[in-house]
Amino acid sequence: MAISETRIDAIREFNRFYTKQVGALNEGLLKSPFSLTEMRILYELNFGEKLTAGDLVKSLSLDPAYLSRLLKKFKTAGLLETIRSETDGRQRVLALTKEGRRVFAPYVKASRDEVAAMLAPLSDNEQARLVSSMQEILSILDTENEKADPVIIRAHRPGDIGWVIHRHGTLYAQEYGFDESFEGLVAKVAGDFLQEHDPAYEHCWIAEKNSVILGSVFLVKKDKTTAQLRLLYVEPTARGLGVGRKLVDECISFARRKQYKTLTLWTNSILHAAIHIYEEAGFKLMDEEPHHSFGQDLIGQNWDLEL
Repeated sequence: MAISETRIDAIREFNRFYTKQVGALNEGLLKSPFSLTEMRILYELNFGEKLTAGDLVKSLSLDPAYLSRLLKKFKTAGLLETIRSETDGRQRVLALTKEGRRVFAPYVKASRDEVAAMLAPLSDNEQARLVSSMQEILSILDTENEKADPVIIRAHRPGDIGWVIHRHGTLYAQEYGFDESFEGLVAKVAGDFLQEHDPAYEHCWIAEKNSVILGSVFLVKKDKTTAQLRLLYVEPTARGLGVGRKLVDECISFARRKQYKTLTLWTNSILHAAIHIYEEAGFKLMDEEPHHSFGQDLIGQNWDLEL
């Protein structure tokens, strides 16, 4: 597939900006005597366990001869030692010496301080957007890492509901052309939940990965025997990871524990991915009706699951 010059130039421009932003082009990273490559090696040795030279060649994409020269430099400076592997006597494991960890420790703190300083001028929402965008880049380019980290389903915390309203408004405008009245509806449903929900019979779940929100769902009481599933959403970067199904499963399990007889929901026919999840979970389409809402001509649907 041909790649447009515009996309290539946009990525190169971002790379130039970000390497300058984090100081990667400075002669001494974090005002240290070490180059960027040397700091990457020291970082891996400081936080990794039982690493060999081969592991570093693979993980950092380094030339073996170049790496060998740098490791020799660290050994001469008393920062690095080699230890015979406990599981394979033919291998030599690399480890920072006590002096090496002492020398590297200030740069760990300096790195964290630099990131904190970069985040400080940003609002909480801007920080969350930045982290979410970085997580999206990781999820697209680092598929191996994506598979390794678990998705966590948890209860909502202060600030989560505001984020959920924001993401509903943003995503539904981008993907379906919904106008501001949809965000207003979400804000009302979410606001009513915060003000009036009964924790014994109603709940909100947040899907999270590496402290980044990937989706959410609400369960509210409709009457004594009926619960309603509301505001299911999944971030585009998390689709295909089973996040939506996990959130719906939490709703169903909770509704059964609370001895509801029916779990109901209202959705629109254009939400194909969500409808597929509902069908797989056992929901049945009860009725549907065309309507004009959120600036669009839609077909509303009611679905029920007998518990």
